[in-house]
Amino acid sequence: MTEAILLVGGKGTRLRPLTVNTPKPMVPAAGVPFLEHLLARARAAGVDHIVFATSYLAEVFEPHFGDGSDMGLHLEYVTETTPLGTGGAIRHVADRLRSGPDEPVLIFNGDILSGLDLTSLLDAHRAAGADVTLHLTRVEDPRAFGLVPTDARGRVLAFLEKPERPEDIVTDQINAGCYVFNRSVIDRIPAGRVVSVERETFPGLLAEGAHLLGVVDDTYWLDLGTPAAFVRGSADLVLGRAPSPVVPGQGREYLVHDRAEVAADAKLSGGTSVGAGARIAGGARVDGSIVLAGAVVGPEAVVRDSVIGSRAVIGPRTVVDDSVVGDGATVGADNELRGGVRVWCDTTLPDLALRFSADT
Repeated sequence: MTEAILLVGGKGTRLRPLTVNTPKPMVPAAGVPFLEHLLARARAAGVDHIVFATSYLAEVFEPHFGDGSDMGLHLEYVTETTPLGTGGAIRHVADRLRSGPDEPVLIFNGDILSGLDLTSLLDAHRAAGADVTLHLTRVEDPRAFGLVPTDARGRVLAFLEKPERPEDIVTDQINAGCYVFNRSVIDRIPAGRVVSVERETFPGLLAEGAHLLGVVDDTYWLDLGTPAAFVRGSADLVLGRAPSPVVPGQGREYLVHDRAEVAADAKLSGGTSVGAGARIAGGARVDGSIVLAGAVVGPEAVVRDSVIGSRAVIGPRTVVDDSVVGDGATVGADNELRGGVRVWCDTTLPDLALRFSADT
């Protein structure tokens, strides 16, 4: 038996308005709530028991996934009444675990899309006799991340804050948000208070001489914390660049739900996904975007690298580029939304309300 903790308590503020009505891990990517991709990968790696550490909109998870039996899993749900941080959340669900003190427990952040081989991570943890194993990934520009240097055997040497000067960049390795903890380590995390694994647990273990292993993996990795990243991750799942057992026929230009309607002369491309009940009108072009359930993209509208929320309406000839339109919003005809614009849920923009170019 292998079990896991899934950290899904965050508010997803950087993704708003997508997360006003939906917790970040439940926002659809490639046609299904993002968590379905994570759960399927965990099941494929032999995980059979997963405890959800929930907080924000916690009531959404269990009605969707139930006890997990349909996926071959046993799922449990534990809700924090006040946020406890990553370490506090892990400790808060510890009494639901069944593992012995020396057995490994996988821990996932619920907003990371990755091609990591989870079985290999567990094998490396066991082979090294580590107390904690961290998935590390390399990034071209590590200035926005905490750095995790390792020695030749993969042993973690330090946890460094975001580098402020070029000489502070001692490695391009960063914490990729997936761990293996021995159960005994989880039980040592202080209970009932805010604890950060990144700032408190990991540095504390290192100072005590614990064995922290870093496994560097160069497969696909993406933090889905921003709208642009979320859209890219969804498109990569459809296109087959990112792996998921859930996506049928990976390597397609688009994925359309059986109950969606797409006009014969509409053009879908770039890993676009279209949800149930959505309608794409004649002459519309949708590229690399997410159109959620019940949304409408009007005639000759253009949607590119964007998210159209559930039940939102995009008017005729409107352009939505690198933007987010919230659930239930209406954007009238002949508008232009560009450069990270976010239209809040249930908002109405009248015709010709916003443009970035002169009328033609």
